[in-house]
Amino acid sequence: MKIGIVGLPNVGKSTLFKALTRNQVDINNYPFCTIEPNVGIVKVPDSRLEKLSEMSKSKKVVPAIVEFVDIAGLVKGASVGEGLGNKFLSHIREVDAIVQVVRVFENSNITHVYNRINPVEDIEIISTELIIADLETIKRRMEKLEKEARGNNKESIAKLEVAGKIKKTLEEGRLANQTKLDLKNEYTEIAVKELSLLTMKPFLFVYNVSDVNSKLSEELENKPHVKLDIKIEEELNEMSKEEIEEMELKSNINKLILESYKLLGLITFLTTGEDESRAWMIKKGSTAPEAGAAIHNDFKDRFIRADVIFWDKLLEASSWSKARELGWLRTEGKEYIVKDGDVIEFKI
Repeated sequence: MKIGIVGLPNVGKSTLFKALTRNQVDINNYPFCTIEPNVGIVKVPDSRLEKLSEMSKSKKVVPAIVEFVDIAGLVKGASVGEGLGNKFLSHIREVDAIVQVVRVFENSNITHVYNRINPVEDIEIISTELIIADLETIKRRMEKLEKEARGNNKESIAKLEVAGKIKKTLEEGRLANQTKLDLKNEYTEIAVKELSLLTMKPFLFVYNVSDVNSKLSEELENKPHVKLDIKIEEELNEMSKEEIEEMELKSNINKLILESYKLLGLITFLTTGEDESRAWMIKKGSTAPEAGAAIHNDFKDRFIRADVIFWDKLLEASSWSKARELGWLRTEGKEYIVKDGDVIEFKI
């Protein structure tokens, strides 16, 4: 699962990427210093996993991970190729969710591509470019569907209706993910997937501030967001634990990672034992056999049952065998919907 980091040039995207991944990237003070996207793997912080590994005396601990992609800055006109816009838009199309970095801080030494600080307008610029690109995509798709629908093709007619609703949303200047769709229609999900729209992806805003306790305007506050002093986050990576404690500094980067994880619609189930304790990443709403497929594809087809206990109850029992003895393990079948924090042993 990939999360794309987007925004205008010089808002802190590459610095954030460096803080997230501890990778060295070009963060020079000029537009388009990132051309090809940087890709980094980030561990999802999970104190439950650490506690379970201590209980089991695990030889190895394997956290869940997400992939962040640092995409070059977009500018006005990106949808028609400005600033290598077409290339960058194609990079956004390949990710599953979007984190948009927005500059809120004031600093005359760091160039703003439009020579002013206006976070609301910056958000609108990016949204407009993505909406324009999506409108072109949907118009081309609707032309094809209209031809197919003339032959009374039931599937094409249904997909055309879905595309029409999304097109109306985009023409109103709103993101495609704000469209109210009939989820009972069997073709809705297929139609949305085939369109592969930029603004259908879930969005999270990262406000790059000089003080994480600073107040935001109501318009910014109402958007799903995380506040970060991105420069401080970068510096914290280069400091020792003792230095951080001495200066009483605190990182908010884990909050961004966890919010990004939720943005993808993901939850975590856990396995634990002497060999390893591991966090497994699955889609929210997955059944037990679907969760088992995260371990191995065969687990889904060969699933018999699952022994399940919530992580804190297992810690209370202090071992898997003690939890079984106490009768705290539940036996669940194929219909069981896995919950975040379940510890599972699969029977196949």
